[in-house]
Amino acid sequence: MSSIGTAVPTAGEERQAFRMLRSRLSWQFEQVFPDPLHPRGVLIVPSLTLDTDVMARIEGVHHYEERLLCLLLLLRMPATRVVYVTSEPVAEATIDYYLHLLEGVPHRHARERLTLLTCHDASERSLTEKILERPRVKKRILEALGRTDFAHMICFNVSNLERRLAVDLGIPVYGCDPDLLPLGSKSGSRQVLREAGVAIPDGVENLTGEDDVVEALCEIKARDPDMRRAVVKLNEGFSGEGNALFDFSDAPEAGLSRWVRERLPHMAFEAAGLSWDVFHQKFVEMGGVVEAFVEGEGKRSPSAQFRIDPTGRIDPLSTHDQVLGGHTGQEYLGATFPADPAYRLEIQSQGTKVAGVLAKHGVLGRFGVDFISVPEDGGWRHVAIEINLRKGGTTHPFIMLQYLTDGAYDPQTGLFNTPQGNPRCYYATDNLCSPCYRGLCPDDLIDIAVRNGIHFHGATQTGVVFHLIGALSQFGKLGAVCVGKTPGEAEDLYRQMVAVLDRECG
Repeated sequence: MSSIGTAVPTAGEERQAFRMLRSRLSWQFEQVFPDPLHPRGVLIVPSLTLDTDVMARIEGVHHYEERLLCLLLLLRMPATRVVYVTSEPVAEATIDYYLHLLEGVPHRHARERLTLLTCHDASERSLTEKILERPRVKKRILEALGRTDFAHMICFNVSNLERRLAVDLGIPVYGCDPDLLPLGSKSGSRQVLREAGVAIPDGVENLTGEDDVVEALCEIKARDPDMRRAVVKLNEGFSGEGNALFDFSDAPEAGLSRWVRERLPHMAFEAAGLSWDVFHQKFVEMGGVVEAFVEGEGKRSPSAQFRIDPTGRIDPLSTHDQVLGGHTGQEYLGATFPADPAYRLEIQSQGTKVAGVLAKHGVLGRFGVDFISVPEDGGWRHVAIEINLRKGGTTHPFIMLQYLTDGAYDPQTGLFNTPQGNPRCYYATDNLCSPCYRGLCPDDLIDIAVRNGIHFHGATQTGVVFHLIGALSQFGKLGAVCVGKTPGEAEDLYRQMVAVLDRECG
């Protein structure tokens, strides 16, 4: 039952209610999910409920709520209703763009089962917080979903706010219990990875302030006098934006502690415009870690994605090679799927060990494990660096591929195959930026894609699918998933897409 209009539950009551809802999700998973014709309601709350100061440094970040529009493809199931909530309205042209990707479902049939709701609130606060403040929006959500016993909620990440919303609405969340989120912090990740027996960089976790950072940097430098660089990370950093690179060049043998303290304000901060004062304040608030920077010629940054379902089963979902950039090369820009055949099954195997530990702790939903891989003695050395207990930058591209082709991932080979047995790969980006793209409206982008023949084709199951379309006109920023038959074809398609956009925009 929904608690809208009733007394506010205590924290303990809220936790108990949230866990009771999870048992309903288990029932749905066994009785509703397997049947594509079974009536169901899916509430999508794409809120990035993360530190607002860190998020505000990502250009066009409020448009990241559009990344889960790929889930509109759930409307291919003819008895499914989808409710999608955003801070500000999404252009109807963007919605039409996604609905036309549905194979075998008339546009009108799908549109009648889709409800778009908005808070009309452009503030930097999280979307979930805005929904909680608007009882009439919550009422409309319930009216649109119909029977809540067949409904569940999907979020980008699940914090205390998403838990409160779930309890308010009486709808279970397919995601991790917020009480377990510390397992996915930078400090918690190191502890879980260590428990799983996976190699991690030398470092120190559970740090709380400047003195801890200084002591930890001196400690790992003493253990490895040849260390050139180290990384200082905020526990709740996102997409590399909470990282700072410390350079040990010219470090003295005597008086190292004082020298390190003097150098802290001069670290290379990944987030643009971030200062030591702000970084330090955040570090005191949320804590963090210090780690040795993994050096190596030809190193890669692969990741492995998994899902723990409501029955506790672990499913490997995908592997990716991340495309990184930014000031220090630690900002997530995009990814290629699948990861290099030289090591993709190795990192999947290492990630499965981590998934086993997380499952033991009761984690539910999608998550990823990030690695640094360095070529060494004819093979690869893999070092795990963090766990993301949420959807990430690799989630929506893979969902798009899955729903567009109706194919499946084969964990035995690490490949994705269509129902006809044909492999598909992609090159995906969240950060295609150019000043000349500013002023392009959604209709302009779609027109350019169709006229130049790069739009995704259902017949060939190749082509480009765009996302973050709302960020294009103001910020000149765009996301895309370029699907090809081979990794080389997918990357060529990406380059062709960039060339088309650059040419069309002058």
